[in-house]
Amino acid sequence: MMISKTYSRDDLAAFDDELSKRFINLDPAGYFLIYLDREAGLICAEHYSNDINDQGLAVDPDTGEPIPCQGGAQRRPTAIYRGRTAKELGMKITEQADPAPLTYLDHALYLGREFVKAEAALLSGTEYIQD
Repeated sequence: MMISKTYSRDDLAAFDDELSKRFINLDPAGYFLIYLDREAGLICAEHYSNDINDQGLAVDPDTGEPIPCQGGAQRRPTAIYRGRTAKELGMKITEQADPAPLTYLDHALYLGREFVKAEAALLSGTEYIQD
């Protein structure tokens, strides 16, 4: 006999929020800033190089200073990827980019989740905030 439990949206959101607080190793291949170009109907992902110091923090390759999580650092992306759907954008990054701008599987999974979330926001007209 199979027993299933139903969770509320609030329960699942709280669970996901807790998972978002865990420590993750930064991908040495870089990181992405994801945003929507609503006028063009596109999901966009800017890729930035990643220098990681001995403490595991992302640092500016020119100054060695830690890059703040909440913005403020002015950097140029190494590449900008655009797609109409999460699948198209994911394929451009994982199958077409050479060299691939990510090396960790958990990073690829994270990007997939974020691209789906961004696509849903694009389709529904709601705000997209990257986790």
